[in-house]
Amino acid sequence: MSEENVNGGAASAEANTGPAFTVEKIYAKDVSFEVPGAPAVFNEQAQPQLQMNLNQSVQRLNENAFEVVLGITLTCNAGDKTMYVAEVKQAGVFGLAGFDPQTLDGMLGTHCPNVLYPYARQLISELIQTGGFPPFYLQPINFEALYAEGLRQRAAQQGGDAGLADAETAGNA
Repeated sequence: MSEENVNGGAASAEANTGPAFTVEKIYAKDVSFEVPGAPAVFNEQAQPQLQMNLNQSVQRLNENAFEVVLGITLTCNAGDKTMYVAEVKQAGVFGLAGFDPQTLDGMLGTHCPNVLYPYARQLISELIQTGGFPPFYLQPINFEALYAEGLRQRAAQQGGDAGLADAETAGNA
């Protein structure tokens, strides 16, 4: 039994020196909701068209801390009139230690936005409904696929011969 405790202690010591991911803080960095044609826009009979823009930025705060900002802008138009514009910049401070550059880039490009997205999604939904419009629920986003596409685009911009591995190290950080 003492052997198990010693081995268990060694394993936990190794785990403490391996890669570590922590969520330090999640916050709304910027929120905006506009209804430029109110109140007339509420009488519009045209079919609404939605356009979503998604962006992300990463800022290194110190050796192991990063601020990741997930920006979502949702614009709803009916004909040539803008019904509403909802913009949210959901941010978080994440601790990432012990990752190689390629894995760190992947964590910042996929895992951190996956953590932030539910908060941004809820906030946008509440803004739209509070603004007097029917509820709208953003669908899930595959950040892994978006990240992979970004890597392909970076590799193509580097001439394609640089290879995917080189593009991955170019990263968001």
